[in-house]
Amino acid sequence: MTSLKVGDKAPDFSILNQDEQTVSLSDFAGKKLVLFFYPKASTPGCTAEACNLRDNIDRFRASGYEILGASADSPKRQKNFQTKYELPYDLLADEDHKLLNAFQVWGPKKFMGKEYDGIHRTTFVIDEKGVLTDVIQKVKTKDHAAQIL
Repeated sequence: MTSLKVGDKAPDFSILNQDEQTVSLSDFAGKKLVLFFYPKASTPGCTAEACNLRDNIDRFRASGYEILGASADSPKRQKNFQTKYELPYDLLADEDHKLLNAFQVWGPKKFMGKEYDGIHRTTFVIDEKGVLTDVIQKVKTKDHAAQIL
């Protein structure tokens, strides 16, 4: 789906998180960042993925990574998801799809023979200079941390 690839500059962004505070790519300058896009907060696959990253947060931080999750959910829905599963990282609320479109993860999907527009579960690993070092499109929700680390 996405045509962004390793070596590309990550699209710049400023977007509200679960607390309705603005989070920008520039906030992570000099740090490595894992930005994972998921279809919908509190659904089984998304919960498995978010909790797998949560359970490995110490490993990520020891390797110099910060984590951000993003979906088209509202800040309130992201806050409920974060609180319920004790997620130790920000969740971005992209209701107008600006971030989804910038990273090219919004588009046609198929499920049980029906076509619809939605979020393609994709993870981007961004280095200290804002360059993509990995683009993971076949995400293993229960073992995602191992795919990244």
